Amino acid sequence: MADGLMMPEPTFRESVDLMFNRAVALMDLPPGLEEKIRVCNATYTVRFGVRLRGQIQTFTGYRSVHSEHMEPVKGGIRFATSVCQDEVEALAALMTYKCALVEAPFGGSKGGLCIDPRQWDEHEMELITRRFAYELIKRDLIHPSQNVPAPDMGTSEREMAWIADQYGRMNTTDINAKACVTGKPLNAGGIAGRVEATGRGVQYALREFFRHPEDKAAAGMEGDLDGKTVIVQGLGNVGYHAAKFISQEDGAKIVAVIERDGALCNPEGLDIEAVRDWIARHDGVSGYPDAAFCADGAEILEEECDILIPAALEGVINAGNAGMIKAKLIIEAANGPITASADEVLRRRGVVIIPDAYANAGGVTVSYFEWVKNLSHIRFGRMQRRQEEARHQLVVDELERLDRYLGDAWTLRPEFKDKYLKGADELELVRSGLDDTMRTAYQSMREVWHSRDDVQDLRTATFIVAIERVAASYRAKGL
Repeated sequence: MADGLMMPEPTFRESVDLMFNRAVALMDLPPGLEEKIRVCNATYTVRFGVRLRGQIQTFTGYRSVHSEHMEPVKGGIRFATSVCQDEVEALAALMTYKCALVEAPFGGSKGGLCIDPRQWDEHEMELITRRFAYELIKRDLIHPSQNVPAPDMGTSEREMAWIADQYGRMNTTDINAKACVTGKPLNAGGIAGRVEATGRGVQYALREFFRHPEDKAAAGMEGDLDGKTVIVQGLGNVGYHAAKFISQEDGAKIVAVIERDGALCNPEGLDIEAVRDWIARHDGVSGYPDAAFCADGAEILEEECDILIPAALEGVINAGNAGMIKAKLIIEAANGPITASADEVLRRRGVVIIPDAYANAGGVTVSYFEWVKNLSHIRFGRMQRRQEEARHQLVVDELERLDRYLGDAWTLRPEFKDKYLKGADELELVRSGLDDTMRTAYQSMREVWHSRDDVQDLRTATFIVAIERVAASYRAKGL
């Protein structure tokens, strides 16, 4: 506060830079290397025309490459009216740190098109997407070994299929063409579990947090996810899957959902599937019968809960409302939902934050698996699944022989036999790999958090781990 006025809120890009600065201040990096890691390598801006509705419509798009310490670079493409160069560059920087944290062998990139997809029908969106892809592909800004996009806000596997097909048309002899983009439908070279991946990663992140008594104590909680009250802001792909998994599989209670047109509240817990179906039919939560409706959804961010999951836009928790947030634990399922100034307020108040660079890394992790699948040209599990089942059958046969010998004294349960004999399919292998990745990454963060007196929070620990790994890659290159 200066002269009675609140300091201006930092932009998303400024927030990322401020958080980077807080981490590198605690590290021993040469100034030149620090600056090399900080800056965005390049941003390409394209303005292209598409003939639609009887006239030429001009669109502006971006593809930013933050770091090429590893290649290809990786990062989603979002379609939204808020897309601008600063936002894309901030998201590209986050992708660098995210990939380094989860040890995915990529540099950081991001793309965006300034458009409202709801204003155009499907055929028009295909023409626009293909033209945008064409502009990027011919400059190698979409390429299996150089730059690999994925879905983001406003895009889905539909757009990724169009982009992959456009790349294939322009590179007819590239055997690895399908690896030019991830997040594709299964029948177009995608991988099982990619749609749910970011939300599933949020679940695995929370599970890992609750495995550590010291971390739970820092947030003033105990036990596990069962019975914990949760508020979810944004029931898009990420928020929906995170809420679904932690409520149906871990027993958490979703007491509020915040959407564009307001919020739903029910202290007994919301049926996430029913809410999702209602939104799909009515384009909002208003009128949903089994919960109280609040027209000002932002107010619900400040309600009492154990866990708050912001899963939509940047900056929803800022200097204006950070002081009123009552959640004990915040997990950033979206990119940049907490501004740097809000982060400062929340940290002083003792709120534990599981940061976005870790919490929503499930998407890029499973994208990595899809990219590997496309390059290897074989689905996961194809070689070993039946061999696993055959080996398990040997064990079951021996147990059943023992069962016959012992009679009623000991019996093999049918459900055990069914589960044990089933070899892992691609979805199970993807979930296993994601779970392992989220556990390992969290443990690397918490080790820094708890072993250093000068590191007071998980976000700083996350940046330190990621920046050190990027720095090590640059040192290996001789920089």
